[in-house]
Amino acid sequence: MNIYGVFLKKQIRNYFFGSVIAVLAVGSLLLLSSLQISAVEYSRLLIVLLLSFSIMAITEVSVFMNQLKPIRTAMKERRPTLAMLEEAYLYTHRMPRNAVQRILGPHLLGLSLPAALMTFWMIHTGLINLPYFYLLLAMVGATLVACMHALIEFFLTCSAIVPLIKEFRNRALDMYNVDFSLEGHVFVAIRPKFLISCMLIGTFPLFLFIMATHIRLDSLNSSSLAGLQSYWAWAGMVLMVGTLFSSIAAWLLTNSVQHPINELYKAMNNVKDGRLLQVQDEYSDEFSKLVAGFNMMVRGLQAREQQNRQLLDSYFTTLAVALDARDSYTAGHSLRVAEYSVIIGQLAGLTGQRLDDLRKSALLHDIGKIGVPDNVLFKEGNLTDEEFDQIKSHPVLGENILRQIEPVEKMAPYISGVRSHHERYDGKGYPDGLVGMSIPLHGRIIAVADAYDAMTSDRPYRKGMDHERALAILEQGRGSQWDPEFAGLFLAYFGKTASSEEEDVPGRAG
Repeated sequence: MNIYGVFLKKQIRNYFFGSVIAVLAVGSLLLLSSLQISAVEYSRLLIVLLLSFSIMAITEVSVFMNQLKPIRTAMKERRPTLAMLEEAYLYTHRMPRNAVQRILGPHLLGLSLPAALMTFWMIHTGLINLPYFYLLLAMVGATLVACMHALIEFFLTCSAIVPLIKEFRNRALDMYNVDFSLEGHVFVAIRPKFLISCMLIGTFPLFLFIMATHIRLDSLNSSSLAGLQSYWAWAGMVLMVGTLFSSIAAWLLTNSVQHPINELYKAMNNVKDGRLLQVQDEYSDEFSKLVAGFNMMVRGLQAREQQNRQLLDSYFTTLAVALDARDSYTAGHSLRVAEYSVIIGQLAGLTGQRLDDLRKSALLHDIGKIGVPDNVLFKEGNLTDEEFDQIKSHPVLGENILRQIEPVEKMAPYISGVRSHHERYDGKGYPDGLVGMSIPLHGRIIAVADAYDAMTSDRPYRKGMDHERALAILEQGRGSQWDPEFAGLFLAYFGKTASSEEEDVPGRAG
């Protein structure tokens, strides 16, 4: 069932809960248990009550359908306009207040007035033997019942409209990239909501008891013990009904207050845990201001976090550029390796934070070369075994450098790629001789990107090879020197599938 259908179903259920219970149950209770009249007169009063209830129901349904027009129009359209969605969004927020007007009008004009006129006519013609004073009591009682019904309907409608509010907001976001919000506007203030609710909760049982007691004692016209016992048995039943209404109203009122408080509490916990999520603005009272203020704070934190991320990105890029600036031959190497690594990561399905972690790890993959002497790093001739060991130490040196940066947990995602980017898939790499899938993900990806850039770049000890030859070497080294999946993705990106003779990248690659 669609959202609009569910909403209608809830409203119909709420109407029967309020109208049938409040009007028929309470009215029949007072009518059948308080008045001492004949069975024929009882049946005539029940007919009056049922006819009046029918008039009230027809009036209320017509008013309700008229109130639903903006909502129904927006929900039925496959692609409603932005103005149509905004009108429906705002009108939905007004539904609880409109529910009170919808209940009170039909109750007082559709139920009480016809019932009073018909009862007056029956008393006047002698069809019912009751004092005219009872009509006044009945009008007061009907007003109280209408107020209690309106109170119940108000809070039930507050709950029922939430899915509609979310639907209109999500549609506006999806279709027009516009986020609806009341921005603190209040349709129903908390003060009158609490005052009226508490007043009704406290006074309804009292007035009900006073009126019913008057009718009962007047009907009994006796001070006998049996009469008193009968009176107190009946009074206990009336008090039970009054207590039930008070409990329901108090429960609804409490939920109305607790729900937004709980939502804000959850949202604050999200902020504490680093999840900067805004709260859905689905309230029509002062809680909307709290939500608007909270969301404003979250947007401020999001802006600050974005600035911090930009500063951190600049910091990583500056480190990479500073490292590459040591030698004109390797200028831009770290930036290019990061670019190639991101390409491979995207082809492998990495997104969001995982892809960003890969990029930063690639930017810093050679940071350990800061600790390698220039006379070794830039030597044009063949390296001695001792000198080559110094070169091979740079992944571990890079890891040690990153571990000195505070906070440590912020550097943790980048350490594995820095340490393992010279590991080989067949286990012949360094520093740990890891094999296959035991090599960290970042290390396996960066190894492909680093090797390609190293092969195609000029170095003091050799001329960079052409693009096609470098790809051919990557093709030959798939599954031995490099991860076959990531090497294959990189080759496919350049449309390279042909093979050539197997060659290893020189040991000083990257």
